[in-house]
Amino acid sequence: MGAKRTKARPGEGEKLREEILGAAEALLGETGTDEALTLRAVAQRTGVSTPSVYLHFPNRDALLEAVCLRVWDELAHRMRDRAGEVDDPMRALSRCARVYARFALDHPVQYRVLLMRPSGGSSPGAVACFRYLADATAACVRAGILRGEPEILAMGLWSAMHGCVSLLIAQPGFDWPEEPEALIDGVIRMAGLGTALACRVPRDAIPPSPELAAGLDELATTWAGPRDFTG
Repeated sequence: MGAKRTKARPGEGEKLREEILGAAEALLGETGTDEALTLRAVAQRTGVSTPSVYLHFPNRDALLEAVCLRVWDELAHRMRDRAGEVDDPMRALSRCARVYARFALDHPVQYRVLLMRPSGGSSPGAVACFRYLADATAACVRAGILRGEPEILAMGLWSAMHGCVSLLIAQPGFDWPEEPEALIDGVIRMAGLGTALACRVPRDAIPPSPELAAGLDELATTWAGPRDFTG
């Protein structure tokens, strides 16, 4: 239990809010689940009364979302840094996808809270994740590697990555590879190459078909020479 605090002086409200968020983040890290996160538990750890926590967060869900969003800025920085190391927009997109997957596995509690629970509206975490991938996808469209509406294409790629990491997080007892990176790399390759091919083939084309063959030929021409997807 935290030490009893004295009444906050004017201007200390923001400091207390950060202390509350820090205590909540510590609880999540120690327990590995959001079930232990209650306003009372956070108040005790911070050394304030429960009503003091309510002054900053109207309910548990608001506190839970706020503490989980603290790590999302780090995700943005990681994506920008890794993607910025290469000039090829498709490689940059694949790097964003790998950072996304690794980040989700490193922060499973936050990922479950922000992206694996039903939401009555647009979750800030979901909007942020999508924005990062959509920007990288738009660069591929501008370069002629992908065709179509960047946001629609990004939704498909995001769905593939979310499905992969959600299964890894929600089904830890399944017989996954000891190191999930090989699985993640395979999903990224299938999603990226599949999207690049699909946007060149008419929707009503049924493989095998001349349209599919033409799409494969065009894809090979567009990507003449080796293209590294290892990130």
